[in-house]
Amino acid sequence: MNRLELQELLTNIRRARIGILGDFCLDVYLLLDPSASELSVETGLATHPVRSQRYSLGGAGNVANNLRAMGVGQVSVFGVVGQDPFGKEMQDILVSGGITVDGLHVQREQWDTHVYLKPYEREQEQPRLDFGNFNELHPRTGAQLLESLSEQLPDLDVVIINQQVMRGIHVDWFRENLGKFIREQPDTLFLVDSRHHANDYGNALRKLNLREAARLCGRSGINWESIDSGEIESLARELSQRWGNGVFMTGGERGAAVFDQRGFAEIPGLLILSPVDPVGAGDSTLAGIAAALAVGTENVAAAEFGNLVAGVTVQKLMQTGTASPEEIMSIGSDPDRRYRPDVARQPRKAVYHPGTEIEIVSTLPRNRTFTHAIFDHDGTISTLRQGWEGIMEPMMVKAILGPKERDVDEALYDHVVASVRTTIDNTTGMQTLVQMKMLVNLVRRFKCVEEGNILDEHGYKKMYNQELLCMVGERMEKLRLGQLEVADVTMKNAVRFLEALHARGVMLYLASGTDQEDVEREAASLGYRGLFGPRVYGAVGDVTKEAKRMVLERILEDIGDAAPERILTFGDGPVEIRETHKQGGYAVGIAGDEVRRYGLSTSKRKRLIEAGADMIIPDFSQMDRLLTVLVAEPRAGN
Repeated sequence: MNRLELQELLTNIRRARIGILGDFCLDVYLLLDPSASELSVETGLATHPVRSQRYSLGGAGNVANNLRAMGVGQVSVFGVVGQDPFGKEMQDILVSGGITVDGLHVQREQWDTHVYLKPYEREQEQPRLDFGNFNELHPRTGAQLLESLSEQLPDLDVVIINQQVMRGIHVDWFRENLGKFIREQPDTLFLVDSRHHANDYGNALRKLNLREAARLCGRSGINWESIDSGEIESLARELSQRWGNGVFMTGGERGAAVFDQRGFAEIPGLLILSPVDPVGAGDSTLAGIAAALAVGTENVAAAEFGNLVAGVTVQKLMQTGTASPEEIMSIGSDPDRRYRPDVARQPRKAVYHPGTEIEIVSTLPRNRTFTHAIFDHDGTISTLRQGWEGIMEPMMVKAILGPKERDVDEALYDHVVASVRTTIDNTTGMQTLVQMKMLVNLVRRFKCVEEGNILDEHGYKKMYNQELLCMVGERMEKLRLGQLEVADVTMKNAVRFLEALHARGVMLYLASGTDQEDVEREAASLGYRGLFGPRVYGAVGDVTKEAKRMVLERILEDIGDAAPERILTFGDGPVEIRETHKQGGYAVGIAGDEVRRYGLSTSKRKRLIEAGADMIIPDFSQMDRLLTVLVAEPRAGN
């Protein structure tokens, strides 16, 4: 789905009319602050002071809220709440969101509104309090639900059937009556998302996750780290044939899959660099699929749209978030995706060029003539900055914890360190300034530093660079004194490989997230600056100007329509690989061990394949074979 198609879909869903029958829940977030705790006079126990409280819709309510947030014109709900304050709060939220609640019935006895009360202390969720676990649906209430749905059915394009809790509306006798009702409406599109009773509703599309699918097929022992596309297709095919209709399957960061009368299709997962909270992601996906189906979108595109909606909401922490049309456009206009996850996670599935360590991930570039080659710098050619993560991590942790660094409890400290490591891992190859912007967000998120003392990205970058450049400066001085050689601070055969490409007439470009001045100086000190001529691009202090993206765009402008087929990129970070993949160039991932300067790093391999690498090499030690595969012999006159 391209940008124009996405924009058209977002416009069309304004006329969609969708009903949701299901388990309506309320998530209550209590943000605790132990600084105001005191001992209870009555019990002698410490109190749990609540600094703030927040209410958001869960279950079927979250689906409804997502539909309205993305712009669906009419959303009608059919469910049951209790005669309690939480039920009133839920109805107020629904009404304020423009959702029709005529089908939301109050059962006065034997029913508590389904509530998940979630205390949080220092971003860690504490034991949850649940309401509604002992509900019993009254036959009169069930009849009223189906009557309300029947009355509004002519005005609905799609009906979502949601089942999430064990003691909700989907008791045995209600499922039987609802199943009969669905069978009697062959012209209405029903979409079922049922955690416990997916087998019970015929004549309907199904949405479920991979684990639910495996359980339904009696294959709960599947290894989720190594599941491949073939196994996913097998699950989807079996369930589609069982139910006689299309199946949508979601797999978190793996993306989604569809099996229908057209066959099997996979939608790659989104590569999201910010912290994520998966709570409610399935509801968001379901809402996106239903909205797209309501306006006639085919199943695969509907699944892709649902994936985008969830990609927005998982980035909203400690809430069952929603996605606005603007947010969906932002993430969907130029999405970053995870490719070939099964190959990435399983080195045993690697396919090598005969007699080499050259892993062929997609296809060999047999019909391509490469005239332009883009190289990342740090970790691809140079290892002068090897160990930068060991400098950035403690610097970020110190910035986040601020004055509390020495006194913070171990749980919070470990949480901060984990968040920092994830951020660093996800942003390898990006501009330092982008990484520091993410640091600013982390500092605000953990609330250990007063707002007035938080630096901007430029301030934090200055702190980091001071420490990093000390390390780089020491290594460059050893080079000058002859205590180190160029081979000691570059990947195996990297310089020789650059020289060989240059001799073959390939135009070389150097693109780095490091500052322009530093890239120029370091490349000169290592002796290969001249091979790139004026084509050296580094960071210029502007996060909107990504050097690697700019290089690709400039090459495309220079060499015209055939550009993608002539572009070759080498890099050890996901940024340059991802951008090349998007443009249609050929991307070679350098998954090397920077400490040894040769040999494979399995963590880099996984990251680069998921970013879209066509080929993986650990280093340039087999450069002669690599040159044979990629480029022709030197041109006359070069």
